[in-house]
Amino acid sequence: MELTLTQPDDWHLHLRDGDLLQAVAPHSAKHFGRAIIMPNLKPPITTTAAAVTYRESILKALPADSNFTPLMTLYLTDKTSPNEIKLARRSGVVFAVKLYPAGATTNSQDGVTDLFGKCLPVLEEMVEESMPLLVHGEVTDPDVDVFDREKVFIDTVLQPLIQRLPRLKVVMEHITTMDAVRFVESGEEGFLAATVTPQHLILNRNALFQGGLQPHNYCLPVLKRETHRQAIVSAVTSGSKRFFLGTDSAPHEKQRKECSCGCAGIFNAPVALSLYAKVFEEAGALDKLEAFTSFNGPEFYGLPRNTAKIKLTKASWKIPDSLSFSFGNIIPMFAGETLEWQPCVGEKAEMLNEVQEVGANKG
Repeated sequence: MELTLTQPDDWHLHLRDGDLLQAVAPHSAKHFGRAIIMPNLKPPITTTAAAVTYRESILKALPADSNFTPLMTLYLTDKTSPNEIKLARRSGVVFAVKLYPAGATTNSQDGVTDLFGKCLPVLEEMVEESMPLLVHGEVTDPDVDVFDREKVFIDTVLQPLIQRLPRLKVVMEHITTMDAVRFVESGEEGFLAATVTPQHLILNRNALFQGGLQPHNYCLPVLKRETHRQAIVSAVTSGSKRFFLGTDSAPHEKQRKECSCGCAGIFNAPVALSLYAKVFEEAGALDKLEAFTSFNGPEFYGLPRNTAKIKLTKASWKIPDSLSFSFGNIIPMFAGETLEWQPCVGEKAEMLNEVQEVGANKG
């Protein structure tokens, strides 16, 4: 059994920089045509000029035969200017602006402290330029329970934002709750959407503690109850155009995960497509997989679909226990486990096409 899909895009990806960028970029480029690149580096990518420089670094890290296209983003701060949004739109390489509430996740300390008080002119310019706002949807108030932070953010920030600027294109990133599903479904199609990760489709919060503390299942937003996972699966496999693929693949070196204060982030780039296929197959919705992986995202961003194809074959393959690099090891999601769908790209996919055509001709 095999599936042929229009080559997917990843609408939420962390590639890091330096040695880590060199290590992980080929894994995403192997399966995805394009990716929205997160800007939370040190220092963050806050200007168009910095985005252009970062893009050049990414392109240098790719294999020589890669056609992967990084779609850059700016890191919104209290000091971002409306003119920077104009520059970003005219650059042709910046496709969105990322909102990190200060302190919400990795390298978010420079994020927004007062969205309506300090960023409203920028948001208004984004409406004029049709520049999407990508939102890490969690409040950072320490008095709010970590499992409630998404819902509270929707009620106190996102709902007022949509009411105030209804023509602002907003993507609620890596949604984790049924509250987020309902919120996205309540908005106007084409102006409010969500990305969904493999981990939030497959794992619930029990995965953090089963058999001991599991640091490689720790991400932000944190995994939630099983009822929330089921709600997200139902939304994604329904065929709705409001939801699309965003892996939130976020690599860290092994020692930074397995320590007394481990980093948040799951490196899923090598396994993401296999896991998405697993979810859709178990839901009896493989016919809706291609729209989620390859159509809904480009449509929201106003970009053409990819023309290349990718094949997923029903063949067991084992995920490596670890990926070794000069600087250390990275542990991929579901390390050491066996998956049932295997992506084939490039020459392998072409060979499969040829075999399929020969078989059809013989028949």
